[in-house]
Amino acid sequence: MNQSNPNAFPPALAHGTIEEVFTDVFCISGAMETVLMDMDWRFSRNMTVVRDGDRLILINTVRLNDEGLAQLERLGTVTDVIRLGALHGRDDAFYLDRYQASYWVMPGIKTEPEHGARPLEPTSTLPIGDASLFAFETSKIPEGILHLQRDGGILIACDALQNWLTPDEHFCDSSRERMETMGFFTPANVGPVWHQVAEPKAEDFHRLKALEFKHALCGHGEPVRNNAREAFGATFDRLFQQAD
Repeated sequence: MNQSNPNAFPPALAHGTIEEVFTDVFCISGAMETVLMDMDWRFSRNMTVVRDGDRLILINTVRLNDEGLAQLERLGTVTDVIRLGALHGRDDAFYLDRYQASYWVMPGIKTEPEHGARPLEPTSTLPIGDASLFAFETSKIPEGILHLQRDGGILIACDALQNWLTPDEHFCDSSRERMETMGFFTPANVGPVWHQVAEPKAEDFHRLKALEFKHALCGHGEPVRNNAREAFGATFDRLFQQAD
């Protein structure tokens, strides 16, 4: 583990504690601060941690404070970081540096050469034994979803799938107001900004709906338990019915 230069990376923002949502699958919610359209935004985002033996694989990284890192390290050893979406990645470099982890990235996402990124493709041998990758083929920006073959099927998504039900403690008032009008707080949703930027076609969602899964853990919002395939399937039908 390398702890030589933590100040070289974006700082840790407010976050909660790590919670085990399924056996050996953990989630933590934290804040994101950014500037978009010349406006300041603050909202929540999620990191998922999958434990495979004593190895930890981080998806949609959120930098943790010292207390959070200690909790993480009690779970196992961080060996891999997975980047599923083009619009995330703020905290990947911190974990790559601290743990000298392997980096798995969707093709088309630019990374620093020193990170030695490995291609994250449906044909890749992934660092999670029971996982496969679903890759969007029609979107204008790279995006993937991990499909875990456990507990009836678990999807781990980035921005394409979201499940923000209400604003949480990580939202500022202006972001909450803007995002309410933009339709972000919709159960089992396709991410509104991602949808606008990526312009995916209906056929990707037909393929996604055909997968067997009961649950979904998204980059934003609450876990969807037990009825994820039905809930997201209804959203896909609503959003893409004109394209069928």
